[in-house]
Amino acid sequence: MPSDPSFTRRVRISVQFVLVPYKGITDSLIGLFKTLSRLGLENFYPNKLTLRSLLEINKEDINTNLASSLKEIPWYFLRNLLQINAECRSCVQLPANDEENDDLFSPDLCTTEESDNGINALDLIVALFFCADSFLQQEIALRMSMCQFSLPLLLPQSNNSQCSLMLWALRGIVKEWRPHSLSESKGFIEDTIVEANIPLYSFVRLKNSSLSKSQMLNLVLSRGQQSHNIFMHKDMEDRALKKEIANGLVEVFWYLPCGRENLDIFPEPVAFANLRGDICESPAQFSFLVQVSTATFVFLDKVEDKEQESLNSVKILRRKIFLVVNHKEHSDREDMMSVKTTFEKLDLPKTNVIRKDKTNNTTFFSKKLCAAIKTSLEVTTTNKITTNLMHEKATELGLSVDESKSEEQKKAAEEIIEAIGEQSILNYKKLHLPLQGENWKRLSKLEIKLCRLNDYGDLGIEDYKSQLQEEKTRIKEEQSRHDISKDMKGFIDNLCTSDKEKRDFFLKWMKLKLDTHSRKNLFHLRNQFKEQSKTKDAELIKKLDQALLESSLGIEHYMREMGLIYEFSQKTTEEISFLPRLAAEMVLDGHPLELLDGDASNIPEKWVSAVLNEVHNKVGKRSRLLVLTVLGVQSSGKSTLLNTMFGVQFPVSSGRCTRGAYMIFLKVNEDYRRELNYDFIVLIDTEGLKSAELAQLEESYEHDNQLATFVIGLSDIAIINTAMENVNEMKDILQIAVHAFLRMTHIGKKPACHFVHQNVAGVSAHSKCIAERKRLLDQLNEMTQIASEMEKQPTAKLFTDVLNYDMEKNNWNIPGLWHGTPPMAPVNTGYSEAVADFKKHLLETIKSNRNSEPTQIPEFLEWMTSLWRTVKYENFIFNFRNTLVAHAYDNLCKTFNQWDWEFRKEIHSWQHTTDVEILNADMDSQLEVWNKLVSDKKEELSGEIKKEEMKMNEKLKEYFKRKDQRINLIEKYKVDFLNSIKSLANEIQQLGRTKLDCVLELKLSKKKAEEIQRKYRVLIEEAVMRLLHDCKMSNLSDDQLTKEFEKMWSASTANVSGLEERDIVGCVLKQLKKNFSNRNVNQELLNTDLKKVGQSSFRVIDEHVDKFKAKFVDMEKLQIFTDAAIESCSQYLSEKAETTEDYHDSLTKDLLEKVDKNLEQNYKKYEANTKYEIDLKLHICGIASREFLKMHRRFLSNLNPHGQLEKYKPGYLSDFIDLYKERDDCQRKANDYIQLCIKPAVEDFINRSLGVDIVDEILTSHHSAEYSSRSFFQYSIQKELLLKDDFDTFVKYINRYENYVKNWIFQHIQQEMTEENTLYKLKNNKLQVIVKKITTAIDVASKEPDGVSLPNNNESIAKLVSRIRENLIKDISISVEDEKRFLFQIQSTCHPFINSVNMALENLATQLQEQFLKSEDIKETVMKLTVKPQEELFRRVFGCGIQCPFCKTPCESGGKDHTLHSAAIHRPQGLGKYQFNGTNKLVQSLCTTEVQSDAKFRNADTKGEFHPYKDYKTYYPEWQIPPDATIEASDYWKYILMKYNDEFAEEYEAKPADIPEVWKKISQEDALKGLKDAFNVK
Repeated sequence: MPSDPSFTRRVRISVQFVLVPYKGITDSLIGLFKTLSRLGLENFYPNKLTLRSLLEINKEDINTNLASSLKEIPWYFLRNLLQINAECRSCVQLPANDEENDDLFSPDLCTTEESDNGINALDLIVALFFCADSFLQQEIALRMSMCQFSLPLLLPQSNNSQCSLMLWALRGIVKEWRPHSLSESKGFIEDTIVEANIPLYSFVRLKNSSLSKSQMLNLVLSRGQQSHNIFMHKDMEDRALKKEIANGLVEVFWYLPCGRENLDIFPEPVAFANLRGDICESPAQFSFLVQVSTATFVFLDKVEDKEQESLNSVKILRRKIFLVVNHKEHSDREDMMSVKTTFEKLDLPKTNVIRKDKTNNTTFFSKKLCAAIKTSLEVTTTNKITTNLMHEKATELGLSVDESKSEEQKKAAEEIIEAIGEQSILNYKKLHLPLQGENWKRLSKLEIKLCRLNDYGDLGIEDYKSQLQEEKTRIKEEQSRHDISKDMKGFIDNLCTSDKEKRDFFLKWMKLKLDTHSRKNLFHLRNQFKEQSKTKDAELIKKLDQALLESSLGIEHYMREMGLIYEFSQKTTEEISFLPRLAAEMVLDGHPLELLDGDASNIPEKWVSAVLNEVHNKVGKRSRLLVLTVLGVQSSGKSTLLNTMFGVQFPVSSGRCTRGAYMIFLKVNEDYRRELNYDFIVLIDTEGLKSAELAQLEESYEHDNQLATFVIGLSDIAIINTAMENVNEMKDILQIAVHAFLRMTHIGKKPACHFVHQNVAGVSAHSKCIAERKRLLDQLNEMTQIASEMEKQPTAKLFTDVLNYDMEKNNWNIPGLWHGTPPMAPVNTGYSEAVADFKKHLLETIKSNRNSEPTQIPEFLEWMTSLWRTVKYENFIFNFRNTLVAHAYDNLCKTFNQWDWEFRKEIHSWQHTTDVEILNADMDSQLEVWNKLVSDKKEELSGEIKKEEMKMNEKLKEYFKRKDQRINLIEKYKVDFLNSIKSLANEIQQLGRTKLDCVLELKLSKKKAEEIQRKYRVLIEEAVMRLLHDCKMSNLSDDQLTKEFEKMWSASTANVSGLEERDIVGCVLKQLKKNFSNRNVNQELLNTDLKKVGQSSFRVIDEHVDKFKAKFVDMEKLQIFTDAAIESCSQYLSEKAETTEDYHDSLTKDLLEKVDKNLEQNYKKYEANTKYEIDLKLHICGIASREFLKMHRRFLSNLNPHGQLEKYKPGYLSDFIDLYKERDDCQRKANDYIQLCIKPAVEDFINRSLGVDIVDEILTSHHSAEYSSRSFFQYSIQKELLLKDDFDTFVKYINRYENYVKNWIFQHIQQEMTEENTLYKLKNNKLQVIVKKITTAIDVASKEPDGVSLPNNNESIAKLVSRIRENLIKDISISVEDEKRFLFQIQSTCHPFINSVNMALENLATQLQEQFLKSEDIKETVMKLTVKPQEELFRRVFGCGIQCPFCKTPCESGGKDHTLHSAAIHRPQGLGKYQFNGTNKLVQSLCTTEVQSDAKFRNADTKGEFHPYKDYKTYYPEWQIPPDATIEASDYWKYILMKYNDEFAEEYEAKPADIPEVWKKISQEDALKGLKDAFNVK
């Protein structure tokens, strides 16, 4: 509860001071401060306790314990009172501890100290009214009235001020009653109770009265079951406690008839006032009551002199005075004589004395008293209480009136109301509130037309859409030209005050005056509406409903107008921009904000967003919202439920009709925010569903569905409110709710759902309702099946498939609201307690359930906009598109792409190590040994992949457990991504196994080559030694020695054979036959010579299509498709052929799988036959066989033994000359070792690992966002296309998408690697890594295991070299043959050789660095890499490659195995080469527009039959094509078609499209903005 420590100190000082008597401090003030201090209310005096502070959600909301101290009593009372719990007055005394004194007869047992354990209930109420501000006083009075408690009319004096007339506090009480005069017509009166002219009967007493007037009043006002303690009396409490501050309080109560003679005590309404304390203590109150009352009943036993004076003071009004004399059994004669004297002095009629004899019991006497009142009523015709009379008399008597402080605001409100005058409300609205008139409603209808596009007639859909958009623009411009009316200006000016109290007073006065005005104006219309509802005349009902709407005028209309002023403003002046800030202040002060205008069925999105964003800013951007909504049938008590639960004031009964949805923000107390994890609880109240009167109107059901979907979609908690006694209505509301919940499940929103069954009473209700709940669940299951079929979501079979529904925890039985017959029935305590239990359960559930990140205001607004847009479409589920979902999905895709790359990197690293291990395997081993090694590695690979797959699965599961990033919205995609992980693992497994097979084949090829090399190496070395021997005999020069060596070399290598060339053409044909193995077509392939196939262009012929399908196939489009497929395969072949790798059968297999995938995706579109497939594959394989043969020959050339021997030649020549001259050239030999053995291994190491580094570099560079997700990649490419502004590039992107993407990625890699010498840096990093490893290996190899250096002899060099190779066996592959070559006739010793090797290694590093700097051919570098970065990036962003069946837009869905294809923006279909039959004009319409219209399409898939676009999923269930989020979203492609219309027509051999005029206004800047909006790029 609120507190002010500084005020606490002030009051405590004050109280201590007061305790010392001094002149000027009255006993009453001392008593007041003492009482306030005991109750802990001193901080809030005077009038500092606000309603807003009480409505804060805090820990006490779940505390149902009784007060345990005096200071807890006020809060317990207020908490229960706000929940309309009539037992709230029972808390005024703490439980007595009778065990403290065992002596039952002790004189100390009953002392004044008992007051420490309690407070008189009237003192508590008076204290609270002293501390409450004006608005909380109104709320307390309203709630007390609903409990049928008496209310303060005159509050006793405090702080030396006069007592106050509480007119303002009672202003908010509106009552309905039926006097007996209206019984037959079933009419009723509804009015503000203080404004009604009702006779007032006052009850006062003299000091000596022994008869309890309060108790007697309760008896007078009670009958049978309605017995109720309206006025507090001493017998109600456990122990009577003395009043400290309540003497002088005047309470009032109104008796209101229900129109039934057998139940009503009085036939007309009657007010009763009760003065607390005797009249001598409160002369002003007594005088006031006598003057304003129809009659005043004075309770007395006798009359003392001072009391006689008080009675004499009102002698002039003696006819109003009734003496109620209690003649006790032992009354003194003197007492009776004093009464007689008074009777005579006042000159009273005998009928004005009512005597209770000792034989009368209280019940009998109460009837006697009641009869006297009835008699008085019969003769009274004019003497009725009026507000003006009370105000006038109070002023005369010097009493203060609580309304006086708001007189200025009252006048301001009256000025606005007076402007209405006698004119109709409809005319008034047109003049003073014009923005919410027909134009606003027309805008709403236009929005629906734009969403459905059903009435385009002869116009093209895009033209019709443009026409609607132009009309929207025109209306908005018209709206913006309206001036602010005088009344609206006055309304806004009064709100703009910095004094919030004045603003609140003005708003309250406006509400009170408007409600009164509406009640008078709508009374007859409502009666007429009810009468006509019985006739079932739908047209008349519709007219009357419209009349009711037009004649309604409330404060919400003025607030709505204020919002629309902002909504349609085109110039943001200071005056206009202040409005959202003003409204935000009001929202934070607890005023409701209209979310949905029910009159126009429209949301002023700009206004609502601006207001709530201001709220977000005002609370420091800490606006975590829990949204709670109640849905129910009209008049089922849903607003009352919210009001009772949270103490708010949604309208429950008024002369006006409430439509739409309103929201109230309830602040969560600071101390409770951490526990709840929310800053606000937002309550949304809506109009009732299934209005009995409007149900006959054809759009009623659709309206209800839209409203339910919208508010449930906004909710975190949805309460479905039903009345158990009306089974049909309950079925209707459940059907609507199930539809809404099913829709929310599909889009990832899962609000908690609770069913509240009202009017269920009795202690056995719970057990009886178990069967009812089971029946309810059966009904829900049945409705779920029906709804899922209607929503085309057949997977939902049970209600529990849609929501987490618990039959016990999600059902609440609540007794009826009233205890008895209204209007005199109090609220049922059982109702209040059941609602309190429900609230407690909700808050405890919120505390314990933190499954998702709370929504803040910006996200709430995003969600609201998407929901509102989508509910206007005919098919909600297929049309929902939301940026929050898009962000959440994109974040998941980005994260998944990171995991994907981490997975691939791990396997690449393992593959690198494994490849080197296989290549380093002993060359002398048998083939079986190598096969076994590769087989083991394949098993190891499976284990590695399984381990990485499990890690990735675990990451995904953990990701979906997170509570941030709106994970709940994308829950449905979890299975897709799990499948994608599995698919990724399978893909990597297949690639890995193929690579291992390739490495084995490379090993075998190297072995064959090295065997030939070894044979000739031995021959060459022998020949060198013979030549050396021969030459030693002569003295020859270097040139002569070289000449002799050349002769020897030519003779020795003349017969060196190359590696045998494989039959590549045969291999390719064999794979082709395997591809067709189950198709019985091998006969057609037997006589095929692939060498001759595919040398000319491929032409589609009639035989490629079955005759009976030929009429449905566009042969020209089939040719285009074929050319694109061949081009795609040719690019694949070109990429593979440029590598240094050897041919492997997996290449042909991958190529044919690529063709199969392409054919499978487009089979339905073209329906070509088997001959087409054979001819196409033969053509492609013919091209492939020639490309693969070139690839194979290049590989053999690189391994050619003759070529390898030629590399050795300079070394052998140098060796020969050095041996001849007997020189030991240690450094040359070291250089040979580094250049022949180490350099190729280093280059191979860089080539094997550099690809991964290039990918990492690009993924972490400033361009990394482009590859973060497929959608952002699309945005980047399309943005570049737009800025490049080149038609040919657009054609390539649209028609050769895959090739374009591959080329774009490769060019991007080239660009990235060129910038700032990035490629050089990456190569150099790898070089440094391997050089460091080699240096370490040399150092380790130069020493024995015990650390001693190798002997410095010639033999140690071979040992050194072998050890270096062994130390590097996991990093690089060094050829043993190359080692043997350089070791030939080495003459140096070990230690100098080691030094020379280290020098040579340094030189190699420098040499390679220089080589890296000079090398500018990035393409050549990339082609040598084992891991191709362009392929890795392409896999990352290309996705499935499926294109939209209508416009050819590529799918952007994340993961590898997604079940639905989607794209952010689609294109005009003409860009996908679609033309209109007959005119050959390019189609300008977009599929995102067509799917929301009644338009139809036909193609090969539909067998040439027309089919509705909106049912496109019949043929394309794997595609999700929602309408564009905004009309500007597709501006990008509209602009492209508009700009290059003629060029596209020429390219596609068609006629230009008919471009809508609106498109011609789109600029390049608009196109870029549309692109950004479509991809959610800020």
